[in-house]
Amino acid sequence: MNRVLLLGGAGFIGYHLARHLLDRGNCEITLVDNFFRGKRDRELEALLDSPNVNTIEGDLTEATTFDRLDDDYDHVYVLAAVVGVGYTEDMPHEVWRINTAITLNTLEWLRESDVSRVLFASTSETYAGTVEEFGADIPTPEDVPVCITDIKQPRFTYAVTKMLGEAGIAHYAEAYDFEQITVRFHNVYGPRMGFKHVIPQVAQRFHEGENPFTVYGYDQTRAFCHIDDAVRGVVEAMAAADAPGRTFHIGDDRDEITIEALIRYIGNVAGFEGTYEKGPSHAGSVSRRCPDVSRAREVFGYEPQVHWKEGVRETVKWYLDYFESGRKVFE
Repeated sequence: MNRVLLLGGAGFIGYHLARHLLDRGNCEITLVDNFFRGKRDRELEALLDSPNVNTIEGDLTEATTFDRLDDDYDHVYVLAAVVGVGYTEDMPHEVWRINTAITLNTLEWLRESDVSRVLFASTSETYAGTVEEFGADIPTPEDVPVCITDIKQPRFTYAVTKMLGEAGIAHYAEAYDFEQITVRFHNVYGPRMGFKHVIPQVAQRFHEGENPFTVYGYDQTRAFCHIDDAVRGVVEAMAAADAPGRTFHIGDDRDEITIEALIRYIGNVAGFEGTYEKGPSHAGSVSRRCPDVSRAREVFGYEPQVHWKEGVRETVKWYLDYFESGRKVFE
């Protein structure tokens, strides 16, 4: 059986990745998380109770947490990070501190371990400034320079830590002889994604009865990627013989839609019958984002499958049911 380590395994992508790996079978998972996002709900508890899951509750910003790990995993997924526009706006200093500490501790552990292959989770935010200020191609390929527009803008704290991580994993892999793959996620969404992202925030505003409903950044465009497609992509990348040493965009290049189209569709799902009004964009938010995923297609046959309307409907209904239950945190 493959021995798999998920750092940040109880987060949004980590949870869905763990479920996917268990459904495929032939793996033993060690899941490490501090459960920052809230209490464990029934779905998470069911995952953690699986006989093929070993759970380690610990703070990855502390080097001593890594002392509790083995050193000979086949595959390591480095997913742990504080992510979400809400967090970068509310506590940018903590986003910087936490994500940087996790990255350094992980790299130092890898230096001493006997790990075969590592996948580092990065983000499209690393090249946001390249698109906005220098007119990078859209859909955007992996070889564009990474860039942000304002080092003091709180939103970019997340991007800066991921730039650091991309450089760190590449250099440590070269120096200490392990295989590394970097993936940049592009607007991944789905059930259980937390509350600091656009789709759950919009769903909550509709649930709370906002009317007229303000559409912030109405003319900005995004290409949204369903969590099922993202999880398939990283598993395919991890298994591909030609993937190590390379960076891949994981997203959905089929439909680049406006934020206004997204919000009006969410409103339809939520049964909204009020009026809309246009609002400004949030500081640091790029005007367009759509990935070029041709490299992933060529190297490991990646192909997004879930249409954005299908996936958004599923996600919004999940959140509306959640809000109707009266719960405010995962429990």
